[in-house]
Amino acid sequence: MSILILDDDPDVGIAAKLLLQRRFGPVRLLQQPADLSAALDAEPVELLLLDMNFLPGRIDGAQGQAVLAEVMRRAQPPAVIVMTAYAEVNLAVASLKAGAFDFITKPWNNDKLLATVAAALASRQPKAVVVAAASALLGESRVMHELRSLIRSVAPTEANVLVLGEMGSGKELVAREIHALSKRAGQTFLSVDLGALSDSTLESELFGHKRGSFTDARSERLGRFQAAQGGTLFLDEVANMPLAAQAKLLTVLERREVTPLGADAAVPIDVRIVSATNLDEAALFDAQRFRPDLLYRLNTIVLRLPPLRERREDIPLLAQHYLAHYAAQYQKPDRSLSSQALAGLMAHDWHGNVRALRHACERAVILAPGEQFELADFALQRAPQASVASPVASPVFGDSEEASPAMLPLSERERAALEEAMQAAQGNISQAARLLGLSRAALYRRLEKYGL
Repeated sequence: MSILILDDDPDVGIAAKLLLQRRFGPVRLLQQPADLSAALDAEPVELLLLDMNFLPGRIDGAQGQAVLAEVMRRAQPPAVIVMTAYAEVNLAVASLKAGAFDFITKPWNNDKLLATVAAALASRQPKAVVVAAASALLGESRVMHELRSLIRSVAPTEANVLVLGEMGSGKELVAREIHALSKRAGQTFLSVDLGALSDSTLESELFGHKRGSFTDARSERLGRFQAAQGGTLFLDEVANMPLAAQAKLLTVLERREVTPLGADAAVPIDVRIVSATNLDEAALFDAQRFRPDLLYRLNTIVLRLPPLRERREDIPLLAQHYLAHYAAQYQKPDRSLSSQALAGLMAHDWHGNVRALRHACERAVILAPGEQFELADFALQRAPQASVASPVASPVFGDSEEASPAMLPLSERERAALEEAMQAAQGNISQAARLLGLSRAALYRRLEKYGL
């Protein structure tokens, strides 16, 4: 496969290239639209990342729109991901209607960019391969058969769906599958991680704002509800929203309209809502944490995604899928799993679920020295049993110098502290971050590091 980046800012292009080539192979860079046609003719391009503005001081995206139109007129156009600044979300939506696969806002989130590129490349493959790429939904266990059956039943309806599952279990993949099988499949699917947004930016992100509505509002911004018009909006970690923001979300869902910050009039919306949380189901009914009236709006249909430890019979299939995927990606030889390695993978509890298994398989493919995979190649760590009463006292994050009796390596102690805090906070990112004395962004980075 071949990826081409067209951006007049060399720093942006190089940053994207360094990130993408580790996962997807060769990436070429262009800085001028005039060079694009020859580059597309020179060799097949599967994916084009396209900036929208190439002239100094221009933010209208007219040149990028012209380039997109030219690309779409080709007999076999590549998939196109539009790269925009936050103020250009309106432009991004217009680009989707013109044929772009998706859009990425700059500065981008690395995980979001990687996921969007993977989805765009998967869309170029035969349908059977695309289905297989939804790896978190692979599995022949009874619970996975039941889940896929429920998705097929729910997807064609307009019912709001709440997906429950632990971190790393594949909640967004469930949401994307619902969208793909729905009547809105030809429209936009947008995802927003509510747990990663600060209280000050959440309302603007969801509902948009007018120019001058607050200090940094230098231009108009379209919110996610309007950007997903006609399609599906996935609200990830919805239980992490503060109660005040929950009230505003409830109003939007009841009235089917949004009022951007600084606007005088409401704007009608037509979106299907799929939401998700890793919060314990019983905690959702705690009115001090989550509004019951909002919950009843969101949970018309509830889908429960089982943790990997409750479907261990699916681990061999998932492991083989990821090992083959990363072997092809990194151009490594195909290798089999030793019986001891397979037994170890199936016995492991996988607190990070499918995400953790994927990371372990990627590491094994890159670093395993032998002709077959051994258990040690996956670097599995057993978290120590510890009380969750006072995660703030962890020597990893706090000021205490008391050492663990077992003198665990620092990485294991850090992972244990993260798990303790997440258990104590019942999956609430904001609360766990406060317990550990971290920002939410820092906590997210650590959770991703350990596959939690």
